[in-house]
Amino acid sequence: MVDGHIHIERGPYTLEWIEKFVNRAVDTGLDEIRLLEHCYRFQEFVPMYDDICARSDFVNKWFHTRAGVHKMEEYLRLMEQVRSQRFPVKILFGLEVCYFKGQEEFVKKQTGDIGLDFLLGSVHFVDNFAFDHTAELWDGINVDKIYRSYFEDSVSLAKSGVFDGIGHPDTIKLFGHKASFPLTDYYERLAQALSESGMYADQNSGAARRCPETAPLGIDGEFLRILKKHQVPLVTSSDAHCPEDVGYKIKELEDCVK
Repeated sequence: MVDGHIHIERGPYTLEWIEKFVNRAVDTGLDEIRLLEHCYRFQEFVPMYDDICARSDFVNKWFHTRAGVHKMEEYLRLMEQVRSQRFPVKILFGLEVCYFKGQEEFVKKQTGDIGLDFLLGSVHFVDNFAFDHTAELWDGINVDKIYRSYFEDSVSLAKSGVFDGIGHPDTIKLFGHKASFPLTDYYERLAQALSESGMYADQNSGAARRCPETAPLGIDGEFLRILKKHQVPLVTSSDAHCPEDVGYKIKELEDCVK
């Protein structure tokens, strides 16, 4: 079993911290874990957020309490330390990159030839709307408009040729808001784009863990069937942000796929 989306941001860049994730992985029967960081954690990626920070007071305040706390060289040094050791599970290192149209070349420049195992692209902002931060931000929002923009951005992400996978591809449903129109066409377009780009989709339990009353487990059933029809690989993941959440409902996610 694989947990393909594990954040290490709440601890130091030490082997001792990584061992906590490994130990939890062993306890939950995992064979492979994929560790990553949000790209905004690194000083090199801070300029990518200038535009959205200028357009949203909420994002600007949030961003400047969390961003730019490391340099990429620190992360890469940890990656090499881990690779020099032997662990009872396979460990891969990557980045979760916020997708913004027009920033594709910037991302390529920052991530090319630095030795990462994978690059996960995720839509976390729709225009200047931080849709997955708090439920209150949805008050007064045009849900259909946000859904359309979210999936149009997701299709652009899949066609960009920058990423190996797409993170939590329908997490827009996190707080229980639903579009008034069928999503089949968007599911088909996104699945086709992922297939043509050779990308995988992140079958993620994080939304259900965060919001169990409003978010179902993993990818929507119809979307999952369409992804399988287009032969898009699916990687199960917990979206853990601490060792305790590693492996969260991975077996159940696998059962959904089957």
